[in-house]
Amino acid sequence: MQEVVVIGGGFAGLRVVRGLAKSPVRVTLIDRANHHCFQPLLYQVATGSLSPGEISAPLRWALRKQPNAQVVLGEVEDFDVDKRYVYGTAVDGSPLKVPYDHLVVAAGARHSYFGNDQWEAHAPGLKTAADALELRHRIFNAFELANLAKDADERRRLLTFVVIGAGPTGVELAGQIVEIARRTLRREYRRFDPADTRTVLLDAAPIVIPGFDPKLSGRALRQLEDMGVEVRLGELVTDVDERGVTAGEHRYDAGTIVWAAGVQGSPLGATLAQAVGVAAERGGRIPVEDDFSLAGHPEIRIIGDLAATGLPGVAPVAMQQGVWTAKSIDAFERRTGAPRAFRYRNRGSMATIGRRRAVAHIGKLKLSGTIAWLAWLFVHLMYIIGFANRVLVVVRWSSAFIAGGRGERIITDTKPANVEADRAAS
Repeated sequence: MQEVVVIGGGFAGLRVVRGLAKSPVRVTLIDRANHHCFQPLLYQVATGSLSPGEISAPLRWALRKQPNAQVVLGEVEDFDVDKRYVYGTAVDGSPLKVPYDHLVVAAGARHSYFGNDQWEAHAPGLKTAADALELRHRIFNAFELANLAKDADERRRLLTFVVIGAGPTGVELAGQIVEIARRTLRREYRRFDPADTRTVLLDAAPIVIPGFDPKLSGRALRQLEDMGVEVRLGELVTDVDERGVTAGEHRYDAGTIVWAAGVQGSPLGATLAQAVGVAAERGGRIPVEDDFSLAGHPEIRIIGDLAATGLPGVAPVAMQQGVWTAKSIDAFERRTGAPRAFRYRNRGSMATIGRRRAVAHIGKLKLSGTIAWLAWLFVHLMYIIGFANRVLVVVRWSSAFIAGGRGERIITDTKPANVEADRAAS
């Protein structure tokens, strides 16, 4: 029986494994994490609306009914493309050496600071559940620090949040921070009014959520400004430090900074590219053939954010690539002929901004406001893995809509990063 190795249990990788459930192959899924995370809702974990467990599913549970699949917890580090082996380190520190007949690399992407990696300590991004929890600590702890501040200027700085990047993640985060300050935390502090919080959204681009229809981008901008977000477009960030952000000639003193400005392919892509002798493209993505294989290596496929296909790096693209790749491998093994050429079916784009505020482009429909917000809620709910998780998310969303509260506001880290940074600077 042929061996299929899939690296990465995200949207693309998990779809490949599940798509091979009835194929005459053995599948090994390798991932550093033991769970699949629904990344589009990470910002709701970061802002206290949901818990990580409500948008995540253990990989072994997700594949419990698939006898031909196994999960290996570990990190892939190298490849032998001639002998067809994957090398790495298991979670217990032991070496991994896994043979393959078909290899699918769906290792995803990470934050890109455009050559300024030193900014990451002060401006964390949002790609994993751990990132979301770290950001949640920083956001809610900023209000606690402001409550203790004796200097008005220092309190003003601590109550300033800067989100760098006006794509969907940045727009969603900025809107949620405003709602935390003006709805969730109202009447909870005696020494200041949380509504005085300043939220700044920065981007070098001239519009918010580039890639959306220009009319919808304009509506999103107006909704953000109506909420109280200070949107600064056409401003390129030139420096980030523990006290704030510099963008061109402007300085924004801030207590909390969030990076949502760029991504680059996983470093694993560069390792594989070197092993097969191809050059990575801009952003660390790897050029692939029409069937996502590497030139000269039809047994190796790269899908998702790591593949240079010209398609947007969004979940629907990754999922469709995963489904198609599974069909292609199954057809090869059954000798039934290759499936039709891959064609991405764009079923629409959506971004939520806040309570009853969103934009959506579905087919010929261009929606904004409440109806777009409801459409966003429904679509995202359907993609969450597990019936129980869907029920929990509905309960959370309903409670937040009716009462305006957020059930995941506890600060579990006794020394959040912004506490240490402020003590060091004082």
